[in-house]
Amino acid sequence: MGDAIRWGIVGTGMMAIEHIANLRLTPGSVVTALADPEPRSLARAEAAIGGEARTFADARGLAASGLVDAVVVASPNFTHHDVLQPLLDARLHVLCEKPLATTLADAHDIARRVAGYDRVFWTGMEYRFMPPAAAFIAEVHAGRVGTLRMLSIREHRFPFLVKVGDWNRFNRNTGGTMVEKCCHFFDLMRLIIGSEPVRVFCSGGAEVNHRDETYGGEVPDIIDNSFTTVDFANGVRALLDLSMFADGAENQEEITAVGDAARLDVLIPAGEVVFAPRVGFGAPKRVERRHVGVDPQALAAGHHHGATFYQHAAFAAAVRGEGPVMVTADDGMRAVAMGLAAETSAREKRVVAMAELGL
Repeated sequence: MGDAIRWGIVGTGMMAIEHIANLRLTPGSVVTALADPEPRSLARAEAAIGGEARTFADARGLAASGLVDAVVVASPNFTHHDVLQPLLDARLHVLCEKPLATTLADAHDIARRVAGYDRVFWTGMEYRFMPPAAAFIAEVHAGRVGTLRMLSIREHRFPFLVKVGDWNRFNRNTGGTMVEKCCHFFDLMRLIIGSEPVRVFCSGGAEVNHRDETYGGEVPDIIDNSFTTVDFANGVRALLDLSMFADGAENQEEITAVGDAARLDVLIPAGEVVFAPRVGFGAPKRVERRHVGVDPQALAAGHHHGATFYQHAAFAAAVRGEGPVMVTADDGMRAVAMGLAAETSAREKRVVAMAELGL
């Protein structure tokens, strides 16, 4: 590989367009190949590149082409396991979009396969790389709240968008909302808390979104709202509050860490990090606020508050041997496992021990 990283994209839907826009901003990166069985999606991706790229009907053709050094896998969730096989056989660097897979067996298989891989394998967990979230995580890890005892994450947002073939309307294709969407937040929990989950309880349902839609006579079955509590091995407890029909909320994400010395919040997209130390009953509050900015070009190049750009910069550093792999296949597998535990909990209305999943 020369100075430039030659990129291929497998799956050329909406998230692929975001990756292309951010790779155009990333020094030393060029998209040279695309793979997708859907011609209309390929045409949109070609237009987004703003230059020439070879197109292929599948990942196997792209992997065998010799045209790429690294690949973004942005195909539908249920295809990841099969799509990855030829890419790994070709010893390409891989950034696989979340979720790593839709079943625990597939996620385990991918994690096992890349355990000794001699190229970079990276699970795409963009939320880690939102600058305000990254600043928040760094402050928690630096001990600003004291000993962390509680973590809460709220995402109040818009419903799932339309995808090609409407694949994202059904649990069998996505792994379920708690996998498809919430793997991001389960990954953040593990990262921030620095421990592994022990038990999960999720109360959720499909009650507002997509109720008037049918596909082949089927009504979508994906959860659109939930509360999930997670107990971690180190005694920290975490909460996820999800609503997929709160698109009018001022902030889409709100994360709060509470320790024995202080509380810390991050608000996105406001970009505010809010520090509130304990003051004792009746004493004046001593709240401190600061704004964490985002490169305007990165902010305009996607829907993840600039995170995709910063993730690509970190990935490129790992490929060049200048930085670590920050989100491993094992991280991806464990986030899937937590999501599947939550899906089971919501469906069966019970607490699910992670030991039931072999973790």
